[in-house]
Amino acid sequence: MECRAGCAACCIAPSISSAIPGMPEGKPAGIRCVQLTLENRCRIFGEPERPAVCSNLQPDKEMCGESAAEAMHCLTGWEQLTQPD
Repeated sequence: MECRAGCAACCIAPSISSAIPGMPEGKPAGIRCVQLTLENRCRIFGEPERPAVCSNLQPDKEMCGESAAEAMHCLTGWEQLTQPD
């Protein structure tokens, strides 16, 4: 599956504990990554400073669904399910 252009659900919904350029403490869940452009494109895609967690994430039908809204719903749900008590 190809990443859906302009979706960016994986750059907004989940928390990222790794440092990201411009977000040295990582990214909280539900907050846009500072590396997202207005067109929802990653400024550091393919660059060495991109966190491994981002580079290793691969789109798939279960996570991405049929639309950006479905992807956001799925990833938000997974984020809530994996939060520590």
